[in-house]
Amino acid sequence: MTADLFPTYRGRMEYFCLGCGKRFPTNELYYTCPDCGGVFLLDNLLFDELKKTPGETWRNIFDGRAASKKTALRGIFRFYELIAPVLEEEDILYLGEGNTPIVESSPSLNAATGLKTAYKNDGQNPSASFKDRGMACGFSYLRALIRKHGWDNVLTVCASTGDTSAAAALYASYMGDAIKSVVILPHGKVTAAQLAQPLGSGAIVLEVPGVFDDCMKVVEHLADNYRVALLNSKNAWRILGQESYAFECAQWFDWNLKGKCIFVPIGNAGNITAIMAGFLKLHELNIISDLPRIFGVQSHHADPVYRYYAADETSEREYAPVTVTPSVAQAAMIGNPVSFPRVKYFAEKFEAIAGKDSFQVLQVTEQQIMDSMLQANRNGHIACTQGGESFAGAKRALELGLVTADELCILDSTAHQLKFVDFQNMYFDNSFPPEFEVTPDTALANKPELVITPEEKENLSEAEYTTTTADRVVAKLGLKKK
Repeated sequence: MTADLFPTYRGRMEYFCLGCGKRFPTNELYYTCPDCGGVFLLDNLLFDELKKTPGETWRNIFDGRAASKKTALRGIFRFYELIAPVLEEEDILYLGEGNTPIVESSPSLNAATGLKTAYKNDGQNPSASFKDRGMACGFSYLRALIRKHGWDNVLTVCASTGDTSAAAALYASYMGDAIKSVVILPHGKVTAAQLAQPLGSGAIVLEVPGVFDDCMKVVEHLADNYRVALLNSKNAWRILGQESYAFECAQWFDWNLKGKCIFVPIGNAGNITAIMAGFLKLHELNIISDLPRIFGVQSHHADPVYRYYAADETSEREYAPVTVTPSVAQAAMIGNPVSFPRVKYFAEKFEAIAGKDSFQVLQVTEQQIMDSMLQANRNGHIACTQGGESFAGAKRALELGLVTADELCILDSTAHQLKFVDFQNMYFDNSFPPEFEVTPDTALANKPELVITPEEKENLSEAEYTTTTADRVVAKLGLKKK
């Protein structure tokens, strides 16, 4: 298979309910099981055909496609056979998603933490978050349905704390007239930068009181009772697209994941689901020989998955939603993750292959999240608050003796730092509301200093202004003459 040849393989996919086990065809839009309300996975019934190709051959195929100039293979669909191998080339939507770098931390940062860390910067996707991976797959599938059924008016809807809405609105705007994007946001709980994105893409933006979980209930009601295309992670096609994160991690390290630990913030739990699912596919096809260890991370302000796994004995575990309190990791501020059944399903598979310590969930504080984000960014990264959550999780894992200094901790920064600059400003200004439980470390705070006032400038000649200002800079910095 050459680098620019679109695959000839086609799978046969079905929705598979994790609740009752029933299966449904993929020629319609399904989000939850119509019989029991359970969440779906997508199952390729012809996956075993892929096992006839040796793992080494798959590695060569995917590496070859990484250099392809063919649009449909430039992004996440270079792993076509592993994602949604029922799509035709004309249906694949590519806006530059995927191929985000893994940037190893500086020696000084590693020395400060006692860890070996690296960030996978998913903020370098088109809408500046990992959600573009799922939207590329979800909208490509929707494009196929529109072509097949001749639909000319499709309304897409999502609940969001910011990133989902930005991605959904961007991809919908590219598809054009057949698609109209509607996003439902929690009023007052989305940063200005994130709110600007769906507005700029032309989406209908509706705000409701409450938190993400309240928005999700509204969206679920709409999807259950009206003809809309749901774009939250209940949409199993989105989960498939997000598996590409795992494929890219493996490819980045030449398919060798021994000694690698992946730290992932858990919000609605779709991303950690997808990442585990992706690594399991690679392992099943002998593309990788070792599974990495997976660490989910949750804030103490929104930690239902951590609470479930805090009990060592399976018989003692009981899942219950929690009431969230304000979190700087807004995308993770979810008290009842839709994808929790998927997490449980794939975690059991992970543990069956790689042992009990191959999947763990950690809890960190809001203070640790902010301090870690700022520490990362002061050392050359572009981590968002969720990226700070991942970093805080790695530090916590080291503290608990769950990782060693020899293992590489790959930290998931799910979005671009600039989306969450409001929280950085609150930290620097010491203006966090009490409910966030964040007290700034003055060593990490940074604010601009005015060298000379406008009034002073008014009373100086141009030459005097230059020398006076320069003299003050010299005094401030302690500069010495050449």
